[in-house]
Amino acid sequence: MTGRECTFSLLRLWGIIRKEFLQVKRDRLTRAMVVGLPIVQLLLFGYAINGNPRNMPTALVLGEQSQFTRTFEAALRHSGYFSIVGTMDEGEASAALVGGKILFAISLPPDFSRRLLRGERPAILVEADATDPDTIGGAIGALQGIAESVAQKDLIGPLAQLLGPPNAFCIQIHKKFNPESLTRYHVVPGLMGFVLSMTMVMMAGLALAREREHGNMEILLASPAMPLEIIVGKIVPYALIGHVQVALIVAMAMLLFHVPFEGNPLALYVASILFIVTSLAIGIALSSLAKNQLQAMQMALFYLLPNVVLSGFMSPFAGMPRWAQAIGETLPLTHFNRAMRGILLKGCGWADLWPSLWPMALFGSIVVGLSALFFRHTID
Repeated sequence: MTGRECTFSLLRLWGIIRKEFLQVKRDRLTRAMVVGLPIVQLLLFGYAINGNPRNMPTALVLGEQSQFTRTFEAALRHSGYFSIVGTMDEGEASAALVGGKILFAISLPPDFSRRLLRGERPAILVEADATDPDTIGGAIGALQGIAESVAQKDLIGPLAQLLGPPNAFCIQIHKKFNPESLTRYHVVPGLMGFVLSMTMVMMAGLALAREREHGNMEILLASPAMPLEIIVGKIVPYALIGHVQVALIVAMAMLLFHVPFEGNPLALYVASILFIVTSLAIGIALSSLAKNQLQAMQMALFYLLPNVVLSGFMSPFAGMPRWAQAIGETLPLTHFNRAMRGILLKGCGWADLWPSLWPMALFGSIVVGLSALFFRHTID
């Protein structure tokens, strides 16, 4: 090497630094990521994640109407943990729990007041959807305090002797679908959607971006193959990979983590194929907008972050604010997670799964149309 080449030059260094800043300045996507990603992360992690959910949908199964039942219902409402959606019979409440319409069903027996006045310590049955133990933990912890406040309010005067100890009435907790409150029963089914989202979106996006970046796309377009054949040919291998991942995760969930499989395998397949096609279409749409693999990766990460945070995978969905729940309801990962947990843990039938399946089908149809439009625009 010459002496000039071996000497460190601040002038050359400044030229390289200036060049990199100019590239960032000219790349609108990179500029947006520099500013947008920290803002999105702060908003999502600062506002959307809440480990102590409130206002959870609750149904009452009232065997009688009395002063005690009215006081108990008012105490539930004022606690902030329970949002009373109405009264149901036992069958309706059980179906609503399976379908995910409510998280709690609270039953008071027909002879509750009579047994209470006799000092027989009647029981109030609380059935809780325990597929996500973290969601219901705070509310269950508050129930005993609610019961004590109701007793102190209504059992006054001659009835004060019923206050105990033992308590005038007791709360029986029945945790459905996950009696032992095992966190893995909630996390492992959710991992299926997370893994499929990450691999399908990124692999499809990077595949097309790589073809275009290396100049292979022009060769494919110049061949007798139609654009539709090209895009389908690119998708099918990754769709098969997605099915392999689903089978692998389900097998490991059952063998290693002993997650139950209560539902229909066909329902799991239908939900999986809907989600896989949707995720692949999103990857194609993003790659059609990206100029290179780096941009495709950036856009994929920008899409995946809200999905992971707002789908209920990282934190209880019921604990998020209304605006975050509204955004989460539009994301396919939210509905796929519900479908998987419903199939594996609850044994949901087609009627219970339909509210999760049709949003994925609608979202997938829209994205597939947009992907075809963006891909055609890229070709032109």
